[in-house]
Amino acid sequence: MSHRAAKSVPQLANMVGISKAIVTIRGEIEKIADSSASVLITGPSGSGKDVAAQLLHQRSRRAAAPCIALNCAAVAPDLLESEMFGHEAGAFTGAIKARAGRFEAANGGTLFLDEVGDMPLAMQAKLLRALETRVVERVGGMLPIAVNVRLVAATSVDVFAAIDRGAFRSDLLYRLDVIRLEMPALADRVEDIPLLVQHFSRQIDGPPVRFNTAALAQLMEQPWPGNVRELKNLVERAQAHFPGQSLCRDDVHRLLRLDDNGATLPARQPLRTAPSPPLPAIDPGASVAAGRSVDLKTILSQLEQAYIEAALKASGGAITASARLLGLQRTTLIEKMRRLHIGPHAAA
Repeated sequence: MSHRAAKSVPQLANMVGISKAIVTIRGEIEKIADSSASVLITGPSGSGKDVAAQLLHQRSRRAAAPCIALNCAAVAPDLLESEMFGHEAGAFTGAIKARAGRFEAANGGTLFLDEVGDMPLAMQAKLLRALETRVVERVGGMLPIAVNVRLVAATSVDVFAAIDRGAFRSDLLYRLDVIRLEMPALADRVEDIPLLVQHFSRQIDGPPVRFNTAALAQLMEQPWPGNVRELKNLVERAQAHFPGQSLCRDDVHRLLRLDDNGATLPARQPLRTAPSPPLPAIDPGASVAAGRSVDLKTILSQLEQAYIEAALKASGGAITASARLLGLQRTTLIEKMRRLHIGPHAAA
């Protein structure tokens, strides 16, 4: 199995930013750090969910114990049980000797399950049992092993939509979602980009690359579909092409057209504000003037649904962009979509 699939979490987390969203998350982490309650970290891919998990562990009373990470999407389904719970010698072909799983390795500390939304249903049931009993059994073993871990899970999957599709267990979600942290998309925290650029440039070996005011402004206009991870890759690419130099707007244009191997990418459009969803045509005065009774609750619900579906269509189904169009928090929009039974098909 690759180092990328499962690894120990690095010891120095730094959640960089001055945006309201990041300041709020840092404050929440400080408040909940010493709790043993499970935490679910949501947000788009590349938004820094792993950094939030690292910081949560480092601020907790478990900081001296291990923090073990496992990317559920990076491990083959038939190996995931062994990775999580361990196995005994001879349990399956290739199991030459006994091996402890991630739960045992994290005993006394924190277990971080990344991309838990991609976990197969069969494994979800076994994870739920382990969380309820605080006991695990190695594959091929009969001996119950008590574990004391704080579980932190992260997902970029819309788990509520996954539950509706039958791809995720609602009882497991309730067990994981005791406390929730929602990482914002980079496009929702563009004021953090100058600090992030400075932070990433200092992490790279060699003279740090610098971006002038116009270059930073250009970066802040980009859509960043890959979020903080994409920005970090760009800074690393800049360091490779312009080590120790000060970059201007034209340099950023060139960097945005190159991938990590120097190949030219298709041109990308800067971030633009999408038009507001069209207002559904209604005439509230007609029915009342005619003396007919109306069901205001139903009308408001229909209006709300029409706006949400219009926003989803305008944003191509992107939840964060749709929430921004409607002036809502992302979690609020997701809850409304669940209540109104609006799925991703609304963007079609």
